[in-house]
Amino acid sequence: MSQFNRRKFIVSGAAGAAGIMVVNPVTGGYRKPPSGIRREREIIHRTLGKTGVKVPVVSIGASQSNAQLMRACLESGMTHIDTAHGYQRGQNEVMLGEVLKDYDRDSFTIATKVRCAGVDRAGMPSAATTGDDFEEQFNISLERLQMDYVDFLHIHDASTTEMVNHEPVLNRLLRIKREGRAKFIGIATHRNEPQVIDAMIENGNYDVVVVSYNFKQDHRDEVAAAISRANDAGMGVVCMKAVAGGFLDRQRTEPVNASASIKWCLSHPGVHTTIPGMRNFTEVEANLPIMEDITMTEEERRDIISAMPVAGLYCNGCSQCVADCPRGLPLPDLMRAYMYAYGYANAPMAYDLLQEIAAGPDPCAGCDKCCTSCVKGFNVKEKVADISRLASVPGEFMV
Repeated sequence: MSQFNRRKFIVSGAAGAAGIMVVNPVTGGYRKPPSGIRREREIIHRTLGKTGVKVPVVSIGASQSNAQLMRACLESGMTHIDTAHGYQRGQNEVMLGEVLKDYDRDSFTIATKVRCAGVDRAGMPSAATTGDDFEEQFNISLERLQMDYVDFLHIHDASTTEMVNHEPVLNRLLRIKREGRAKFIGIATHRNEPQVIDAMIENGNYDVVVVSYNFKQDHRDEVAAAISRANDAGMGVVCMKAVAGGFLDRQRTEPVNASASIKWCLSHPGVHTTIPGMRNFTEVEANLPIMEDITMTEEERRDIISAMPVAGLYCNGCSQCVADCPRGLPLPDLMRAYMYAYGYANAPMAYDLLQEIAAGPDPCAGCDKCCTSCVKGFNVKEKVADISRLASVPGEFMV
């Protein structure tokens, strides 16, 4: 039995039908890249706004990748990498550091993201949201990556105008940029995307936005318009959550057409690159043709149209449900954890998010009648009860 299979296990009861597989992210993998992956490609590139940096239209969302997959992606022409300080509890950056030390530093670009401390459930900074804490985390990221600088440094998961303009962190970002330890700075935002983008434009200091954008968003037209405004302001735009949760159902029997979803995002000329997470060589192979041709087929168009009205697993993050919740639970974050577990089959990512929001294993206990409503028709109480069980799993099972 291979090392990969020996390290495979299912988290039962906590994540149920998701069937989550956990792999050592540093050694990773179990077979060589498929034949034909290493070849010259006619890759479409777009320029990240005023940064002048050209990136392929499909870049590497590394959050669920391992070393062999990373090498396969790089050798296929995916030369831009997106990671974060918290991915795989830091092991994602460790893995990347080990892989990338074998490559010329000018042959790739890399972005990492740092989550600010002391941000409350409404996305508001506090006295604990300091530049010192942000820089301390970033320094750890550089050590893990074995690098003197990153190409892009982002505030992770900013969702309010106040967070965009929070001077202690912004000033530290600008200092890090002046020192050359990050060439460009930006923000990654999962919700309130138009407001965050407009605040970034008005602020004038940010180079790139990493934004949730997909065909399942009820507010996709508003996000698209904000992306156009970002382009007009010279901001680079990186699209995340392009595959809209990966599946339409908890049982993972109705997959989202991933290629169609990515092409849908890239049909907006203001989206410069996408960063779909890639967990296996099959997903890498499926993304290679998109790098050369982003034209949607008629079948792909039909798949997008038929999937649009289905509730699916992707949460808009609109927060309208929060006002109805008597306990003020971080429901969009809980729905995102649900998507990570069942759509992405990634229990550790869901688990880490549950630990961050500290909602506990049974946040609705004692609340007999759920007053929340969801614009997408989610059974919020049922989903919260389902995913929250994962919080009671011992942390050592999530490595």
